[in-house]
Amino acid sequence: MAPITWFGRTHQAQLWSCGLAPRAAGKRRRLAGFTFVELMVVITIIVILITMAIPIYNNTIRRSKESVLKNNLFTLRTVIDNYTYDKQKAPQSLQDLVTAGYLREVPVDPMTGSNQTWKVILEDANQAVSQSEPGIYDVRSGSDKIGLDGTPYSDWN
Repeated sequence: MAPITWFGRTHQAQLWSCGLAPRAAGKRRRLAGFTFVELMVVITIIVILITMAIPIYNNTIRRSKESVLKNNLFTLRTVIDNYTYDKQKAPQSLQDLVTAGYLREVPVDPMTGSNQTWKVILEDANQAVSQSEPGIYDVRSGSDKIGLDGTPYSDWN
């Protein structure tokens, strides 16, 4: 194919850039797309990023459960104290707090996922407000797991 001449100039470079240049015989034009190696590199990078993100995600979930546990323990202890002060005797069970209207329902222990696993600590009969029937003095988590700070959840105050 001969170069085109406009106004006395040869414009062969423009023909090549527009795709009008002659093709070499026997050469195939490469189709647009990614090679297998390129795809594997991208997938490897994504896998590495995910493996770095999963532990961070799990720690975030665990930290939020610990925060809920601290809040639930504080609420239960406050309500037990209020009940004991108002009724002049400690509650016999956590359900007594619900029956008396101090709680809508017994909160869930976020570490065990149940509201039935709380460990209640009863008053010493000699030091109880009502010595005839000692009740709940404190409450702890029923979980046997260890917190991010290294202490068992069942020992949290």
